[in-house]
Amino acid sequence: MHIQVLKSKIHRVKITQAELHYVGSITIDEDLMDAANLIENEKVQIVNVNNGERLETYVITGERGSGQVCLNGPAARKASVGDIVIIISYAGMELEEAKKHKPVLIFPDERNKLV
Repeated sequence: MHIQVLKSKIHRVKITQAELHYVGSITIDEDLMDAANLIENEKVQIVNVNNGERLETYVITGERGSGQVCLNGPAARKASVGDIVIIISYAGMELEEAKKHKPVLIFPDERNKLV
C-alpha cells in the first residue's frame, strides 16, 4: 500500500509579500527551504492561520537569509502581508517505510529566521 505522509513543515511563518501580478507560486527564503528539506518546484500546501484559507502551489527559491515568504499570482488573494501561515509538504511511500519516517519540522521566529 502506498500512502501520503507529512514530509516537511515550516510552522508559523509570516507572509512578507503578496504579488498578485506574478506567475503563481510561493517564494521562500532559501535558508528556510534547506532547513525544511524543500526544493524548488516542490508542491506544498499553505494553511493560513489568520483566515483559515488553504491552497496548494509550488515553491520558488527566495533570497537566502531574507526571511522572504511571498505568495504570488492568484494565491496572493489568499493572504495579507503579516498573516501567519504553515507550509506543508507530503511524500508518498509504502506503508512500512512510512511507519519509520520522521518528518522535518522547523519553527522559525517572528522574523522568519531559524532559531
